[in-house]
Amino acid sequence: MVERSRLKSIFAIAVPIILGLLSQTVMNLVDTSMVREAGNAALAAVGIASFANFMAGAPIMGLSAGVQALSARRMGEGRRGECALPLNGGLAICLAFGVPWVLGIALLAPIWFPRLAGSPEIAEVGLPYMYCRLAATVLVGMHFSFRAFWNATGRSTFYMINLLVMHSLNVLLDWVLIYGKFGAPKLGVLGAGIASASAAVVGVSLHFYVGYRDARSQGFLSALPSRQELAAMLRISLPTSLQQLFFAAGMTALMAILARASTATAAATKVLMDLSLAAMLPAMGFGMAGTTLVSQALGRRDALDAKRWGFEVARVGALTVVLLSLPALFFPHAVLARFLNDPGTVAYAAQPLRIMAATIFIDAAGMVLQSCLIGAGDSRRVMLVALLMQWAVFLPCVAALVLWLSMGLVEVWVLQAVYRGAQAFVFYRLWRSGRWMTIKM
Repeated sequence: MVERSRLKSIFAIAVPIILGLLSQTVMNLVDTSMVREAGNAALAAVGIASFANFMAGAPIMGLSAGVQALSARRMGEGRRGECALPLNGGLAICLAFGVPWVLGIALLAPIWFPRLAGSPEIAEVGLPYMYCRLAATVLVGMHFSFRAFWNATGRSTFYMINLLVMHSLNVLLDWVLIYGKFGAPKLGVLGAGIASASAAVVGVSLHFYVGYRDARSQGFLSALPSRQELAAMLRISLPTSLQQLFFAAGMTALMAILARASTATAAATKVLMDLSLAAMLPAMGFGMAGTTLVSQALGRRDALDAKRWGFEVARVGALTVVLLSLPALFFPHAVLARFLNDPGTVAYAAQPLRIMAATIFIDAAGMVLQSCLIGAGDSRRVMLVALLMQWAVFLPCVAALVLWLSMGLVEVWVLQAVYRGAQAFVFYRLWRSGRWMTIKM
Protein backbone atom coordinates (compact mmCIF):
# COMPACT_ATOMS: atom_id res chain seq x y z
CA MET A 1 0.00 0.00 0.00
CA VAL A 2 1.08 3.57 -0.72
CA GLU A 3 1.08 5.84 2.34
CA ARG A 4 -1.59 8.55 2.39
CA SER A 5 0.93 11.40 2.54
CA ARG A 6 2.77 10.03 -0.48
CA LEU A 7 -0.48 9.51 -2.35
CA LYS A 8 -1.28 13.17 -1.74
CA SER A 9 2.09 14.16 -3.18
CA ILE A 10 1.52 11.99 -6.25
CA PHE A 11 -1.99 13.25 -6.91
CA ALA A 12 -1.10 16.90 -6.23
CA ILE A 13 1.25 16.81 -9.21
CA ALA A 14 -0.54 14.27 -11.40
CA VAL A 15 -4.20 15.35 -11.23
CA PRO A 16 -3.81 18.80 -12.87
CA ILE A 17 -1.62 17.19 -15.54
CA ILE A 18 -4.19 14.46 -16.17
CA LEU A 19 -7.05 16.95 -16.36
CA GLY A 20 -5.08 19.03 -18.83
CA LEU A 21 -4.26 15.96 -20.91
CA LEU A 22 -7.91 14.92 -20.69
CA SER A 23 -8.90 18.17 -22.36
CA GLN A 24 -6.36 17.39 -25.09
CA THR A 25 -7.79 13.95 -25.69
CA VAL A 26 -11.36 15.25 -25.58
CA MET A 27 -10.29 17.74 -28.23
CA ASN A 28 -8.79 14.92 -30.34
CA LEU A 29 -11.95 12.86 -29.97
CA VAL A 30 -14.16 15.84 -30.81
CA ASP A 31 -12.02 16.42 -33.89
CA THR A 32 -12.52 12.79 -34.85
CA SER A 33 -16.25 12.95 -34.17
CA MET A 34 -16.65 16.11 -36.29
CA VAL A 35 -14.52 14.82 -39.14
CA ARG A 36 -16.27 11.43 -39.27
CA GLU A 37 -19.19 12.94 -41.22
CA ALA A 38 -16.81 13.43 -44.14
CA GLY A 39 -16.28 9.66 -44.32
CA ASN A 40 -13.55 7.08 -43.83
CA ALA A 41 -11.11 8.79 -46.22
CA ALA A 42 -11.23 12.01 -44.16
CA LEU A 43 -10.70 10.09 -40.92
CA ALA A 44 -7.76 8.21 -42.43
CA ALA A 45 -6.27 11.46 -43.78
CA VAL A 46 -6.45 13.18 -40.38
CA GLY A 47 -4.96 10.10 -38.70
CA ILE A 48 -1.98 9.79 -41.04
CA ALA A 49 -1.34 13.56 -41.09
CA SER A 50 -1.54 13.78 -37.29
CA PHE A 51 1.02 11.06 -36.77
CA ALA A 52 3.26 12.53 -39.48
CA ASN A 53 3.06 15.90 -37.73
CA PHE A 54 3.89 14.27 -34.42
CA MET A 55 6.91 12.72 -36.10
CA ALA A 56 7.97 16.15 -37.41
CA GLY A 57 7.66 17.69 -33.96
CA ALA A 58 9.23 14.85 -31.97
CA PRO A 59 12.83 16.16 -32.06
CA ILE A 60 11.84 19.44 -30.40
CA MET A 61 9.11 18.03 -28.17
CA GLY A 62 11.71 15.68 -26.70
CA LEU A 63 13.53 18.70 -25.24
CA SER A 64 10.89 18.74 -22.51
CA ALA A 65 12.46 15.67 -20.90
CA GLY A 66 15.70 17.51 -20.18
CA VAL A 67 13.87 20.67 -19.09
CA GLN A 68 11.74 18.81 -16.55
CA ALA A 69 14.51 16.60 -15.17
CA LEU A 70 16.95 19.48 -14.66
CA SER A 71 14.39 21.99 -13.37
CA ALA A 72 13.08 19.45 -10.83
CA ARG A 73 16.64 18.49 -9.86
CA ARG A 74 17.40 22.17 -9.18
CA MET A 75 14.29 22.39 -7.02
CA GLY A 76 15.46 19.38 -5.00
CA GLU A 77 18.89 20.98 -4.59
CA GLY A 78 17.34 24.24 -3.33
CA ARG A 79 18.58 26.26 -6.34
CA ARG A 80 15.23 27.91 -7.08
CA GLY A 81 16.77 30.97 -8.74
CA GLU A 82 18.14 28.76 -11.54
CA CYS A 83 15.10 26.55 -12.16
CA ALA A 84 14.01 28.36 -15.33
CA LEU A 85 17.40 28.26 -17.05
CA PRO A 86 16.73 24.82 -18.60
CA LEU A 87 13.45 26.24 -19.93
CA ASN A 88 15.33 29.13 -21.56
CA GLY A 89 17.64 26.61 -23.20
CA GLY A 90 14.72 24.52 -24.44
CA LEU A 91 12.98 27.54 -25.99
CA ALA A 92 16.19 28.70 -27.70
CA ILE A 93 16.81 25.26 -29.23
CA CYS A 94 13.18 25.06 -30.38
CA LEU A 95 13.72 28.22 -32.44
CA ALA A 96 17.25 27.55 -33.66
CA PHE A 97 16.66 23.96 -34.74
CA GLY A 98 12.89 23.72 -35.10
CA VAL A 99 12.27 26.43 -37.70
CA PRO A 100 14.64 25.13 -40.43
CA TRP A 101 13.67 21.53 -39.62
CA VAL A 102 9.95 22.15 -40.11
CA LEU A 103 10.48 24.28 -43.21
CA GLY A 104 12.44 21.45 -44.83
CA ILE A 105 9.71 18.93 -44.03
CA ALA A 106 7.01 21.25 -45.38
CA LEU A 107 8.86 21.86 -48.66
CA LEU A 108 9.17 18.12 -49.25
CA ALA A 109 5.61 17.27 -48.14
CA PRO A 110 4.16 17.06 -51.70
CA ILE A 111 6.66 14.27 -52.38
CA TRP A 112 6.51 12.17 -49.21
CA PHE A 113 2.92 12.63 -48.00
CA PRO A 114 1.12 11.03 -50.99
CA ARG A 115 3.41 8.01 -50.71
CA LEU A 116 2.68 7.78 -47.01
CA ALA A 117 -1.07 8.08 -47.53
CA GLY A 118 -1.09 5.20 -50.02
CA SER A 119 -4.26 6.54 -51.69
CA PRO A 120 -4.82 9.66 -53.85
CA GLU A 121 -8.13 10.28 -52.06
CA ILE A 122 -6.50 10.28 -48.62
CA ALA A 123 -3.53 12.38 -49.82
CA GLU A 124 -5.75 15.04 -51.38
CA VAL A 125 -7.68 15.55 -48.14
CA GLY A 126 -4.73 15.18 -45.77
CA LEU A 127 -2.03 17.40 -47.33
CA PRO A 128 -3.68 20.82 -46.60
CA TYR A 129 -4.41 19.66 -43.05
CA MET A 130 -0.77 18.59 -42.73
CA TYR A 131 0.47 22.06 -43.74
CA CYS A 132 -1.67 23.70 -41.04
CA ARG A 133 -0.33 21.40 -38.36
CA LEU A 134 3.27 21.91 -39.50
CA ALA A 135 2.86 25.69 -39.25
CA ALA A 136 2.38 25.34 -35.47
CA THR A 137 4.98 22.63 -34.81
CA VAL A 138 7.64 24.93 -33.28
CA LEU A 139 4.99 26.45 -31.01
CA VAL A 140 3.96 22.97 -29.88
CA GLY A 141 7.60 22.23 -29.05
CA MET A 142 7.73 25.38 -26.92
CA HIS A 143 4.49 24.37 -25.23
CA PHE A 144 6.08 21.06 -24.22
CA SER A 145 9.11 22.85 -22.72
CA PHE A 146 6.84 25.16 -20.75
CA ARG A 147 4.79 22.17 -19.60
CA ALA A 148 7.95 20.50 -18.32
CA PHE A 149 8.93 23.59 -16.35
CA TRP A 150 5.51 24.08 -14.75
CA ASN A 151 5.35 20.41 -13.76
CA ALA A 152 8.89 20.41 -12.35
CA THR A 153 8.26 23.47 -10.20
CA GLY A 154 4.89 22.41 -8.78
CA ARG A 155 2.69 24.59 -11.00
CA SER A 156 0.96 21.93 -13.05
CA THR A 157 -2.37 23.66 -12.32
CA PHE A 158 -1.44 26.48 -14.70
CA TYR A 159 -0.55 23.91 -17.36
CA MET A 160 -4.05 22.46 -16.91
CA ILE A 161 -5.70 25.88 -17.21
CA ASN A 162 -3.67 26.72 -20.31
CA LEU A 163 -4.66 23.48 -22.01
CA LEU A 164 -8.32 24.03 -21.15
CA VAL A 165 -8.17 27.45 -22.80
CA MET A 166 -6.34 26.08 -25.85
CA HIS A 167 -8.63 23.15 -26.39
CA SER A 168 -11.85 25.03 -25.73
CA LEU A 169 -10.76 27.47 -28.43
CA ASN A 170 -9.78 24.57 -30.69
CA VAL A 171 -13.17 22.87 -30.37
CA LEU A 172 -15.01 26.17 -30.97
CA LEU A 173 -12.95 26.91 -34.09
CA ASP A 174 -13.43 23.32 -35.25
CA TRP A 175 -17.19 23.77 -35.11
CA VAL A 176 -17.04 27.14 -36.89
CA LEU A 177 -14.54 26.22 -39.62
CA ILE A 178 -15.40 22.57 -40.30
CA TYR A 179 -19.14 23.27 -40.67
CA GLY A 180 -19.04 26.93 -41.79
CA LYS A 181 -20.84 28.55 -38.84
CA PHE A 182 -21.28 32.31 -38.26
CA GLY A 183 -20.70 33.05 -41.92
CA ALA A 184 -17.30 31.33 -42.05
CA PRO A 185 -16.47 29.15 -45.07
CA LYS A 186 -17.18 25.44 -44.72
CA LEU A 187 -13.62 24.07 -44.81
CA GLY A 188 -14.01 20.49 -43.58
CA VAL A 189 -10.71 18.82 -42.65
CA LEU A 190 -8.75 21.98 -43.53
CA GLY A 191 -10.80 23.85 -40.91
CA ALA A 192 -9.69 21.36 -38.26
CA GLY A 193 -6.05 22.08 -39.14
CA ILE A 194 -6.50 25.86 -38.96
CA ALA A 195 -8.24 25.50 -35.58
CA SER A 196 -5.35 23.46 -34.15
CA ALA A 197 -2.72 25.95 -35.32
CA SER A 198 -4.68 28.93 -33.96
CA ALA A 199 -5.07 27.30 -30.55
CA ALA A 200 -1.30 26.67 -30.37
CA VAL A 201 -0.59 30.39 -30.94
CA VAL A 202 -2.91 31.37 -28.09
CA GLY A 203 -1.54 28.71 -25.71
CA VAL A 204 2.14 29.63 -26.15
CA SER A 205 1.32 33.33 -25.81
CA LEU A 206 -0.26 32.58 -22.42
CA HIS A 207 2.83 30.60 -21.39
CA PHE A 208 5.12 33.54 -22.13
CA TYR A 209 2.85 36.00 -20.34
CA VAL A 210 2.62 33.93 -17.13
CA GLY A 211 6.31 33.01 -17.31
CA TYR A 212 7.35 36.65 -17.52
CA ARG A 213 4.94 37.57 -14.71
CA ASP A 214 5.68 34.74 -12.26
CA ALA A 215 9.00 33.06 -13.10
CA ARG A 216 11.48 35.91 -13.55
CA SER A 217 12.77 35.26 -10.01
CA GLN A 218 13.68 31.75 -11.20
CA GLY A 219 15.65 33.05 -14.17
CA PHE A 220 13.01 33.05 -16.93
CA LEU A 221 14.42 34.77 -20.05
CA SER A 222 17.34 36.11 -18.00
CA ALA A 223 20.13 33.85 -19.29
CA LEU A 224 20.85 30.57 -21.03
CA PRO A 225 22.07 27.53 -19.07
CA SER A 226 25.80 27.06 -18.58
CA ARG A 227 27.59 24.82 -21.03
CA GLN A 228 27.66 22.05 -18.44
CA GLU A 229 23.91 22.31 -17.80
CA LEU A 230 23.12 22.59 -21.50
CA ALA A 231 25.19 19.46 -22.14
CA ALA A 232 23.33 17.62 -19.35
CA MET A 233 19.99 18.72 -20.77
CA LEU A 234 20.93 17.53 -24.25
CA ARG A 235 22.21 14.20 -22.87
CA ILE A 236 18.73 13.57 -21.53
CA SER A 237 16.75 15.23 -24.32
CA LEU A 238 18.48 13.90 -27.45
CA PRO A 239 17.79 10.21 -26.76
CA THR A 240 14.22 11.11 -25.79
CA SER A 241 13.83 13.20 -28.97
CA LEU A 242 15.11 10.31 -31.07
CA GLN A 243 12.84 7.90 -29.25
CA GLN A 244 9.80 10.12 -29.85
CA LEU A 245 10.80 10.66 -33.47
CA PHE A 246 11.07 6.94 -34.16
CA PHE A 247 7.97 6.16 -32.09
CA ALA A 248 5.97 8.67 -34.14
CA ALA A 249 7.54 7.34 -37.34
CA GLY A 250 6.56 3.85 -36.22
CA MET A 251 2.96 4.87 -35.59
CA THR A 252 2.91 6.62 -38.96
CA ALA A 253 4.30 3.47 -40.58
CA LEU A 254 1.64 1.41 -38.80
CA MET A 255 -1.09 3.71 -40.17
CA ALA A 256 0.45 3.50 -43.65
CA ILE A 257 0.63 -0.31 -43.54
CA LEU A 258 -2.97 -0.64 -42.39
CA ALA A 259 -4.17 1.98 -44.91
CA ARG A 260 -2.92 -0.34 -47.64
CA ALA A 261 -5.22 -3.06 -46.33
CA SER A 262 -8.33 -0.87 -46.77
CA THR A 263 -9.66 2.61 -46.05
CA ALA A 264 -11.99 1.14 -43.40
CA THR A 265 -9.00 -0.45 -41.67
CA ALA A 266 -7.17 2.88 -41.63
CA ALA A 267 -10.24 4.68 -40.25
CA ALA A 268 -10.72 2.04 -37.53
CA THR A 269 -7.02 2.27 -36.63
CA LYS A 270 -7.26 6.06 -36.27
CA VAL A 271 -10.13 5.72 -33.79
CA LEU A 272 -8.49 2.86 -31.87
CA MET A 273 -5.31 4.90 -31.46
CA ASP A 274 -7.28 7.92 -30.24
CA LEU A 275 -9.09 5.76 -27.68
CA SER A 276 -5.82 4.16 -26.62
CA LEU A 277 -4.33 7.59 -25.97
CA ALA A 278 -7.43 8.54 -23.97
CA ALA A 279 -7.09 5.44 -21.79
CA MET A 280 -3.38 6.10 -21.28
CA LEU A 281 -3.90 9.67 -20.06
CA PRO A 282 -3.45 8.79 -16.38
CA ALA A 283 -0.24 6.92 -17.15
CA MET A 284 1.13 9.96 -18.98
CA GLY A 285 0.15 12.24 -16.11
CA PHE A 286 1.50 9.92 -13.43
CA GLY A 287 4.64 9.44 -15.51
CA MET A 288 5.26 13.21 -15.50
CA ALA A 289 4.60 13.24 -11.76
CA GLY A 290 7.08 10.38 -11.36
CA THR A 291 9.70 12.33 -13.32
CA THR A 292 9.33 15.28 -10.95
CA LEU A 293 9.29 13.24 -7.72
CA VAL A 294 12.26 11.09 -8.75
CA SER A 295 14.30 14.10 -9.92
CA GLN A 296 13.58 16.04 -6.73
CA ALA A 297 14.53 13.04 -4.57
CA LEU A 298 17.79 12.64 -6.47
CA GLY A 299 18.41 16.37 -6.04
CA ARG A 300 18.16 15.72 -2.28
CA ARG A 301 20.58 12.80 -2.80
CA ASP A 302 18.02 10.26 -1.59
CA ALA A 303 18.22 7.53 -4.25
CA LEU A 304 16.24 4.97 -2.23
CA ASP A 305 13.33 7.37 -1.92
CA ALA A 306 13.52 7.99 -5.67
CA LYS A 307 13.30 4.24 -6.32
CA ARG A 308 10.31 3.95 -4.01
CA TRP A 309 8.56 6.81 -5.80
CA GLY A 310 8.92 5.01 -9.13
CA PHE A 311 7.23 1.82 -7.96
CA GLU A 312 4.49 3.64 -6.08
CA VAL A 313 3.58 5.95 -8.95
CA ALA A 314 3.56 2.98 -11.36
CA ARG A 315 1.08 1.08 -9.16
CA VAL A 316 -1.25 4.06 -8.86
CA GLY A 317 -1.10 4.74 -12.60
CA ALA A 318 -1.84 1.13 -13.57
CA LEU A 319 -4.83 0.90 -11.22
CA THR A 320 -6.30 4.14 -12.54
CA VAL A 321 -5.99 2.95 -16.14
CA VAL A 322 -7.78 -0.31 -15.25
CA LEU A 323 -10.79 1.67 -14.03
CA LEU A 324 -10.90 3.90 -17.12
CA SER A 325 -10.67 0.92 -19.48
CA LEU A 326 -13.82 -0.83 -18.20
CA PRO A 327 -16.33 0.84 -20.61
CA ALA A 328 -14.22 -0.14 -23.65
CA LEU A 329 -13.86 -3.69 -22.29
CA PHE A 330 -17.56 -4.32 -21.73
CA PHE A 331 -19.26 -1.97 -24.24
CA PRO A 332 -16.88 -1.62 -27.22
CA HIS A 333 -19.62 -1.19 -29.84
CA ALA A 334 -21.23 1.68 -27.93
CA VAL A 335 -17.87 3.42 -27.52
CA LEU A 336 -16.86 3.02 -31.16
CA ALA A 337 -20.23 4.17 -32.51
CA ARG A 338 -19.46 7.66 -31.22
CA PHE A 339 -16.57 7.96 -33.68
CA LEU A 340 -17.38 5.69 -36.63
CA ASN A 341 -20.43 6.01 -38.88
CA ASP A 342 -20.14 2.70 -40.71
CA PRO A 343 -21.61 -0.22 -38.68
CA GLY A 344 -19.28 -2.63 -40.46
CA THR A 345 -16.22 -0.64 -39.38
CA VAL A 346 -17.57 -0.52 -35.79
CA ALA A 347 -17.93 -4.31 -35.72
CA TYR A 348 -14.47 -4.71 -37.23
CA ALA A 349 -12.85 -2.56 -34.53
CA ALA A 350 -14.76 -3.94 -31.51
CA GLN A 351 -12.56 -6.94 -30.70
CA PRO A 352 -9.26 -5.02 -31.04
CA LEU A 353 -10.69 -2.43 -28.63
CA ARG A 354 -11.48 -5.17 -26.11
CA ILE A 355 -7.95 -6.54 -26.39
CA MET A 356 -6.50 -3.09 -25.82
CA ALA A 357 -8.74 -2.44 -22.79
CA ALA A 358 -7.86 -5.78 -21.19
CA THR A 359 -4.09 -5.32 -21.38
CA ILE A 360 -3.41 -1.58 -21.30
CA PHE A 361 -2.77 -1.43 -17.54
CA ILE A 362 0.54 -3.26 -18.09
CA ASP A 363 1.55 -0.67 -20.66
CA ALA A 364 0.56 2.06 -18.17
CA ALA A 365 2.93 0.76 -15.49
CA GLY A 366 5.71 0.54 -18.07
CA MET A 367 5.10 4.09 -19.25
CA VAL A 368 5.39 5.44 -15.69
CA LEU A 369 8.66 3.60 -15.08
CA GLN A 370 9.97 4.78 -18.45
CA SER A 371 9.29 8.39 -17.39
CA CYS A 372 10.99 7.79 -14.04
CA LEU A 373 14.08 6.42 -15.79
CA ILE A 374 14.21 9.53 -17.99
CA GLY A 375 13.85 11.72 -14.89
CA ALA A 376 16.85 9.93 -13.40
CA GLY A 377 18.88 10.69 -16.55
CA ASP A 378 18.74 7.15 -18.01
CA SER A 379 17.18 8.26 -21.29
CA ARG A 380 19.74 6.50 -23.50
CA ARG A 381 18.80 2.99 -22.32
CA VAL A 382 15.11 3.89 -22.52
CA MET A 383 15.61 4.95 -26.14
CA LEU A 384 17.46 1.75 -27.07
CA VAL A 385 14.80 -0.49 -25.53
CA ALA A 386 11.92 1.41 -27.15
CA LEU A 387 13.52 1.52 -30.61
CA LEU A 388 14.48 -2.15 -30.63
CA MET A 389 11.07 -3.32 -29.44
CA GLN A 390 9.16 -1.19 -31.93
CA TRP A 391 11.33 -1.32 -35.05
CA ALA A 392 13.08 -4.68 -34.75
CA VAL A 393 10.11 -6.65 -33.41
CA PHE A 394 6.69 -5.02 -33.65
CA LEU A 395 6.63 -3.30 -37.06
CA PRO A 396 8.24 -6.15 -39.06
CA CYS A 397 5.72 -8.55 -37.53
CA VAL A 398 2.83 -6.21 -38.37
CA ALA A 399 4.02 -5.93 -41.97
CA ALA A 400 4.20 -9.71 -42.20
CA LEU A 401 0.74 -10.18 -40.70
CA VAL A 402 -1.04 -7.56 -42.81
CA LEU A 403 0.82 -7.44 -46.13
CA TRP A 404 1.93 -11.05 -46.50
CA LEU A 405 -0.56 -13.11 -44.46
CA SER A 406 -3.58 -10.79 -45.03
CA MET A 407 -4.55 -10.82 -41.36
CA GLY A 408 -6.58 -8.08 -39.72
CA LEU A 409 -6.78 -5.74 -36.77
CA VAL A 410 -7.40 -8.45 -34.16
CA GLU A 411 -4.04 -10.06 -34.83
CA VAL A 412 -2.30 -6.67 -34.99
CA TRP A 413 -3.70 -5.62 -31.61
CA VAL A 414 -2.79 -8.93 -29.99
CA LEU A 415 0.74 -8.40 -31.26
CA GLN A 416 0.75 -4.84 -29.95
CA ALA A 417 -0.36 -6.02 -26.49
CA VAL A 418 2.50 -8.53 -26.41
CA TYR A 419 5.04 -5.95 -27.59
CA ARG A 420 3.98 -3.28 -25.09
CA GLY A 421 3.83 -5.83 -22.25
CA ALA A 422 7.35 -7.06 -22.99
CA GLN A 423 8.63 -3.48 -23.12
CA ALA A 424 6.99 -2.71 -19.75
CA PHE A 425 8.72 -5.73 -18.21
CA VAL A 426 12.12 -4.51 -19.46
CA PHE A 427 11.54 -1.07 -17.93
CA TYR A 428 10.54 -2.74 -14.65
CA ARG A 429 13.81 -4.68 -14.63
CA LEU A 430 15.83 -1.56 -15.41
CA TRP A 431 14.19 0.39 -12.59
CA ARG A 432 14.57 -2.47 -10.13
CA SER A 433 18.28 -2.86 -10.94
CA GLY A 434 19.01 0.66 -9.65
CA ARG A 435 21.83 1.35 -12.12
CA TRP A 436 20.25 4.73 -12.84
CA MET A 437 21.16 5.84 -9.28
CA THR A 438 24.76 6.50 -10.32
CA ILE A 439 23.99 8.89 -13.19
CA LYS A 440 25.29 12.43 -12.63
CA MET A 441 23.63 15.59 -13.98
